[in-house]
Amino acid sequence: MASTMEFIPDTSQDDPVQVPATLDMEARRHQIFPVLSAHEIGRMRRFGEIRHFHDGETIFSNGRSSFGLMVVIAGRIAISREDGLGNTALITEHGPGQFSGEVAQLSGRPALGSGRAIGALEALAIPPESLRALVIAEAELGERIVRALILRRVGMLESNAGGPVLVGPRGHGRIHQLQSFLSANGHPHTVLDPQDDAQAAALVAHYQPTPEDWPLVVCPDGVVMKNPSMVDIGRCLGLLPELDSEKVWDVIVVGAGPAGLATAVYAASEGLSVLALETRAYGGQAGASARIENYLGFPTGVSGRALAGRAYVQAQKFGVEVAIPAPAARLICDTYPLQVEMCGSGTRLRTRSVVLSCGARYRRPSLANLKQFEGRGVYYWASPIEAKLCKSEEVILVGGGNSAGQAAVFLAGHAAKVHMVIRGDGLAATMSSYLIERIKATPNIVLHTHSEIIALEGNEDGLQQVRWRCRDTGQEENCDVCRLFLFIGADPNTGWLSDCGVDVDDKGFIRTGFDVAKSQCRANFANGIYPPDLPARAALETSVPGVFAIGDVRAGSTKRVAAAVGEGAAVVSQIHAFLANLPADKRG
Repeated sequence: MASTMEFIPDTSQDDPVQVPATLDMEARRHQIFPVLSAHEIGRMRRFGEIRHFHDGETIFSNGRSSFGLMVVIAGRIAISREDGLGNTALITEHGPGQFSGEVAQLSGRPALGSGRAIGALEALAIPPESLRALVIAEAELGERIVRALILRRVGMLESNAGGPVLVGPRGHGRIHQLQSFLSANGHPHTVLDPQDDAQAAALVAHYQPTPEDWPLVVCPDGVVMKNPSMVDIGRCLGLLPELDSEKVWDVIVVGAGPAGLATAVYAASEGLSVLALETRAYGGQAGASARIENYLGFPTGVSGRALAGRAYVQAQKFGVEVAIPAPAARLICDTYPLQVEMCGSGTRLRTRSVVLSCGARYRRPSLANLKQFEGRGVYYWASPIEAKLCKSEEVILVGGGNSAGQAAVFLAGHAAKVHMVIRGDGLAATMSSYLIERIKATPNIVLHTHSEIIALEGNEDGLQQVRWRCRDTGQEENCDVCRLFLFIGADPNTGWLSDCGVDVDDKGFIRTGFDVAKSQCRANFANGIYPPDLPARAALETSVPGVFAIGDVRAGSTKRVAAAVGEGAAVVSQIHAFLANLPADKRG
């Protein structure tokens, strides 16, 4: 599975840059299980209430309870990891001055462990909303608490504790999709092959799945689902909360990539109510970057997932509601408050402003049987899960941008050889120079210029062969590979905005600010209306008042993580200005 430290902030006090690949539980025990003083607990009392439990009483249950923090005053709490198959193992016991919980408690998501009272237990119960208030109001104490919560999640990831169990035949494409979804969202999980595991075999014998039923997924609370959708998984794990259609949010952010997360963090930290909707995983496409080396403040580089994880925890700390997977189907702009209609359920969410940071969709080449091999040999990102699959194999990677370069270098550390296929005559026009030099210095990366993929071959087990062609000579070549990585760019994710009339350019990217005015000027001039009577428009505001666009989806954006984060921060002041200028009857 993914390197477990990737989803979280760097919590090392000794070195502010280096993030270890694994967690040394003993070396960090004082950080993972800190003991609070009586004075510190006294400062925390105003955020919670004292509760009492009998010996052996269940305090919270894996996958069922959302409890916040339990600070032990007297007695002990036994913390166990469990899975839906009934397996249980003791993790630790919390004594006086210690507290239960992990990072999910910041947002009120279900517990990933179970707690039971040992002896007569007296504890200070701090619910999630009060916990967030505590970590902000008590900065030094809050830092220690959040560090402990994060490191506990890391430990769970390393032991695959507390998450769902995926049961199915080895190499099944759907299992890979679910693994990728869970890993990208920093959620522990276990994969069991019924041919190798007795419990998995017994489960299969009981449920008798058909080929269409794979995989079986056992939720932490014991519920078994057959070939669940991503939405089903999100509901099962609490990643996708029930959203109140009556509530009016100050800001709904569509897309939780770097731009969207930056907006969420800055807006929530300034007191606005924020809902972030994400289709697949926080971090967006940047979250799939193996290593970003030109982001300010990270001289040794940082993985996209690590950067996204930092922002995600920050957003939770400030009270942002993040819903995953929660694709938006339609933006409704002819009423106010504005409304975002959700895919599938048709639920309409109301908001005073919308920030479109919905990025782009992976571009797919025109290959007849491409869909057959997606997740079974064809991939659109290169995480540690895919790297493990291609260990000591030859692989093909298509693309010449920065994401492709980062993926090629990352995969070269695992694969025997990486064939990098591009249509152009070199990388200089599309890739940063530091990555070009890195690729040149990596002996097992082979660059094939003026080339394109023309055919895929395989069977029900997955991809087996890729054919490419030299565009100059027409010569074709077959390569017996089982892994093909596609990084050929992306198209703006704006088709769902057509009902709202958000102005886009000829490539589908959203116009904002002055570009909107220019577009309307041209339209008015063509219609004989001159000079145009154009309203003032903020730099990141679209043609629809109160709707803003940032990041890769915005026309003229620089397609860099740092720029996206900057736009996410900048748009918040423009939202404040928009809300302040609303008529009194619309301010709510």
